[in-house]
Amino acid sequence: MAWDELTAAPRRLDTTEQAPAAQAPAGQPPALARLRLFGAFRLEGAEGGIAVPANEQRLLAYLGLHQRAPRSVVAGTLWPDVTEEHAQGSLRTTLWRLRRVRYPAVGSDGDTLYLADGVSVDVDDFTRAALRLTGSAHDPGDALPPLGLLARGELLPGWDEEWICSERERLRQLRLHALELLSARHTRRGCYALALEAALTCVAIEPLRESAHCAVVTVHLAESNVVEAIRHYEAFRRLLREELGIEPSARFTGMIPRRAGGATRTPSPIAETPERHDRSA
Repeated sequence: MAWDELTAAPRRLDTTEQAPAAQAPAGQPPALARLRLFGAFRLEGAEGGIAVPANEQRLLAYLGLHQRAPRSVVAGTLWPDVTEEHAQGSLRTTLWRLRRVRYPAVGSDGDTLYLADGVSVDVDDFTRAALRLTGSAHDPGDALPPLGLLARGELLPGWDEEWICSERERLRQLRLHALELLSARHTRRGCYALALEAALTCVAIEPLRESAHCAVVTVHLAESNVVEAIRHYEAFRRLLREELGIEPSARFTGMIPRRAGGATRTPSPIAETPERHDRSA
């Protein structure tokens, strides 16, 4: 796809998850390019990947995450170790290179830069779905987002700039909470395979996160798989001892059935609401 096909109008969020050519919401022009920031940087057009040089990648990634920003903020953030004059010059050069090769993916409105309306961003789709799921206005009867939308890769791995690291951690925490809630909602609907998949995905992202392990145990108990629940709890308990020298919380331990006087104790009610267990490692 040629870059001159992209519009430079102010950007609006695209809600499609898949290819850039997917149909946009009513009243919104279709996305002509797709900016992927989870995993390696990738810009995709209708005909596949589009090569973008390093400095231009950083500019597009910054605007993809922040939507709009003053030129001075962009320059100071992307070139923090040089003088303001030098940083502004580097930004002008980067914008000139984009325009010289007909890359109207970045628009300007006075002193403000923004990503063009024709470029959709995968981070927008993830954030929208995760906040809708975790927000107080979420209706338990609403359709749940697909696991694939919440379980994407890390934000731009290998990029060590401060503005990336802070955003990476924010999105990681949002992902963990959303996956735990997704597991809880699927459990309540009796969709145990989907619930377990979401919980185990959360565990894989953060193996020492107790609330993620609580979500796994909750699914096992909901299916009356007590042995599986105990096995998972004991594995997590060993991991905590080996890594941190501590025990699981009393709340988590209270979820596990124990034999008392020849009878199996009923699990604590907390097992039914794993979304309360958001204690991060």
